[in-house]
Amino acid sequence: MKKWISVIFMLLMSLLMITACVSKEEINLNEKKGLQIVSTVFPGYDFAKQIVGDNAEVSMLLPPGVESHSYEPSPQDIINIQNSDIFIYVGGESEQWVDKILDSMDNKVITVKMMDAVQLYEEEIIDGMQKEQDSDDEASEEHEYDEHIWTSLKNAQNIVARINEAVVSLDSKNKSVYDKNTKSYIEKLDNLDKEFENLFKTFEKPTLIFGDRFPFRYFVEDYKLDYFAAFPGCSSETEPSASTIAFLIDKVKEKSLNTVFYIEFSNHNIADTIAESTGAKTAMLHSCHNISKKDMDSGVSYYYLMEQNYETLKGALQ
Repeated sequence: MKKWISVIFMLLMSLLMITACVSKEEINLNEKKGLQIVSTVFPGYDFAKQIVGDNAEVSMLLPPGVESHSYEPSPQDIINIQNSDIFIYVGGESEQWVDKILDSMDNKVITVKMMDAVQLYEEEIIDGMQKEQDSDDEASEEHEYDEHIWTSLKNAQNIVARINEAVVSLDSKNKSVYDKNTKSYIEKLDNLDKEFENLFKTFEKPTLIFGDRFPFRYFVEDYKLDYFAAFPGCSSETEPSASTIAFLIDKVKEKSLNTVFYIEFSNHNIADTIAESTGAKTAMLHSCHNISKKDMDSGVSYYYLMEQNYETLKGALQ
């Protein structure tokens, strides 16, 4: 679905050869403060921060406000990975470049591949959903796993525990602090998970309609929800067919739904169109893949975003 052209890999390899000629002392000009932890995306970044507090420096490669599926690593990003002690990444198809970088590094860092910490689901095409224009029968038989694993609060707890193991392995003197922070944070996530469970128990198998991509496969699996959407979670398509729009409009009417959802960084034109045709309202559910610069500067967390999703769904379903 997301085919990385060979020239990008050749560029990455050239950059690695260049940075390999520079000593770590020359690259790392700033005084090191504790562990250096780098994450490709926001969830890994925020989870690490919740664990280490002020005892480590945590950074994110994906710039705030940037769509993660179109991200390409810069030379500085590669340097940051090389200089890190712990590197956290998703591990899906959109991060195929990671393995090439890690394999080419002389100095090996501790890695946390978040997809290894959870049970994976394949990305699925359901009724009414727009398929990729360049898809064919052979491509449709390929197994592509949904990368948005953190939309499950249960998965988030497993990932946090895995990151803590990596941190403790390198900084055992602060183990008690990290373990305490991890335990407290996992309890918060578990309590919010139970709130979602109790919310959905009050309704007879709710259905969610997304006039957008759908990165919530793990979320709906947790709570056994039905859904319909314009595109799968990692789709590069932005223009749905008339039949897809008509299908979603019919579903909103058929199930008497009052809300059509869209995701962060979306122009929500599709959701608006469906809403205008059905009398429904629109609302955003945040997939937590990335946040805006404003949210980053104000310290918005994964937990806060999921808590806001809870409030949004509570209002939409009542």
